[in-house]
Amino acid sequence: MTRTIGIITPAYQAETLLPQAVRSVLAQTNPDWEHWIISDDLVDYEALLGHEGLLDPRQRFRSSGKLGGGSTRARNLLFDEIATPYAAILDADDRLKPRKLELALEALAEHAIVSVALDVMDDQYRHRRFVGDGPDKVLRTRDYKFTSLSMDSMIVWDRRKADGRYDTELRNMTDLDLLLQLWRTAPGTFHLGTPLHDYVKIKTSMSNSTGVTARMIAAKNTLVERLKAGFYPLADPEGVEGLLRFLTISLEAEAAYDAYLEAHPDGLFEDNLEPRLAR
Repeated sequence: MTRTIGIITPAYQAETLLPQAVRSVLAQTNPDWEHWIISDDLVDYEALLGHEGLLDPRQRFRSSGKLGGGSTRARNLLFDEIATPYAAILDADDRLKPRKLELALEALAEHAIVSVALDVMDDQYRHRRFVGDGPDKVLRTRDYKFTSLSMDSMIVWDRRKADGRYDTELRNMTDLDLLLQLWRTAPGTFHLGTPLHDYVKIKTSMSNSTGVTARMIAAKNTLVERLKAGFYPLADPEGVEGLLRFLTISLEAEAAYDAYLEAHPDGLFEDNLEPRLAR
């Protein structure tokens, strides 16, 4: 039986993290999902979840056949296999709030892409801050990053109206690159301002590990170059201008981040970036 929405989770060295993500899927108020878990480290995650008592008939297990082949490659493998009309990304170190799928699917009746506010947490699942919280609203591509200023893997989208694949050559900003592909046929997102996705800052994850600032700067510069070259033919005619403005400000925040951390040792990049976006 094919369900309505396919949730895609790559798992790499996720033995201690994946059970939390899976529990959050099992707790969804909308039960019409398939959870596709792809091992990218040759670990038998089906056996691991069975030991934890977390197996469910709606789960699908696959292997990338690689040891660290990359989450982008693993996700692309599943995009080519799943048959659900809707898709959602759930990283192994994140969680869904119980009503995320319910509310996202309601919005997808009229919109091609749904984004949600984030509950940013530390690696002990303690709340740090919200990102993008506020009223529900339509966000054109040009405006999207000024609300969703953090990670972008919390989206849910209609694969019949917007489609794309991850760029396996990019090391960072891959979720925004995917969105840029989806925006070829959709002019933006419908944003749910209720925090419905737990964004967990794990120090060893790619987006938070040692050397991430240099990698983020390189990836953002690549996106700037692509946008200027017309690499992304966006449905929103003002999308390129808005995204270039955001990325320029974000690059300034990256350059100042080390100094910011010296003054605010417990600060988050979002704390450094958000005031700059409001200027």
